[in-house]
Amino acid sequence: MRLWSISPEYLDVKGLLAVWREGLLAKKVLEGKTKGYRNHPQLARFKSCGEPLVAINSFLYFVAEEAKKRGYSFNVSKIDASTILTRMIPVTTGQVEYEFHHLCRKLRVRDPERYKNMCTTVLSEIRVNPVFYIVEGPVESWEKV
Repeated sequence: MRLWSISPEYLDVKGLLAVWREGLLAKKVLEGKTKGYRNHPQLARFKSCGEPLVAINSFLYFVAEEAKKRGYSFNVSKIDASTILTRMIPVTTGQVEYEFHHLCRKLRVRDPERYKNMCTTVLSEIRVNPVFYIVEGPVESWEKV
């Protein structure tokens, strides 16, 4: 499960579809509707924020908005978009940089054109999913490096 901190705008089609699917699974876990993945490290930050369900629904909302910009129609009836908040969960600069480089390694193989266009971004200008806000720090302790 990879719930990207970086903005969904950077993801290729495969990544965008995967983060939607995995985000919906994360939502089920946070709702207590599945037995698997309950202790997945990527969920720690959602669980530790004050409103985990609002956070995951907001996360998915911004993924769906990116999909809509690209002409895809994700089934947004699967999320509760009645309360969408931004800047709910901190993410470290180290985590953002790690994820951006991780995605670039994937794009180099999966989508060379997107790699060429996206992976020249200056690290200090990398945007995150609006549910997150950036703080100084190393790669997150839950990340599998």
